[in-house]
Amino acid sequence: MTRNTHGDHDVGAVLRGVTRAYESGGRTFTALSNVELTLRPGEHVAIVGRSGSGKSTLLNMLTGIDRPTSGTVTVAGVDLGTLSEGALATFRGRHIGIVFQFFQLIPTLSVRENVLLAMELVKAIAPGERADRATHLLESVGLAPHADKLPAALSGGEQQRAAIARALANDPPLLVADEPTGNLDSETAAAVVALLRGQARAGKTVVVVTHDPSVAAGCDRVVRLADGRVS
Repeated sequence: MTRNTHGDHDVGAVLRGVTRAYESGGRTFTALSNVELTLRPGEHVAIVGRSGSGKSTLLNMLTGIDRPTSGTVTVAGVDLGTLSEGALATFRGRHIGIVFQFFQLIPTLSVRENVLLAMELVKAIAPGERADRATHLLESVGLAPHADKLPAALSGGEQQRAAIARALANDPPLLVADEPTGNLDSETAAAVVALLRGQARAGKTVVVVTHDPSVAAGCDRVVRLADGRVS
């Protein structure tokens, strides 16, 4: 694992000259083009842009799900390009929390078990602390009364709050949410946005991809993408 020596350890995440191109049918499609972006701890940032503008690709770069064709991605002081696939998976589990639009909770596990599993897989939290941490996280998102229910017994907003608790299980410094309010009514969406804002206030770097202007308006900064470039 190589730590960056140019001060990037003082920020949440940095993209420097990031380009991502794909080959298809003999043609090259550039999803991201020379993106420069710095995200600081405690910053709540919205990524906006039309479909096809590169938002999902940008998230994949930040989370290490995909690698850039050129350029570097640094998270918590570590250049993701220096990590093997196995090391990257371990790093992601400890340092990056991901909240998906469609929740992706394991349906056969209770809400509490979903949060506990995230801790058990990564092993960043001591075994003796995991049960109490799961309880605390579910209390913090208002789900303590539903801890032992299966996800299907919860509303969409409750499932999204459970997904946020799971994403926070290992206390990652970077929290990334992909359209977290896309399937929620406006009141429930506002509660989810408030939860994410609270995480930024607590010092995490929080990045939200959204199509919702009201969600973007509640963030500290809005990054606009158009044709793979920060505009």
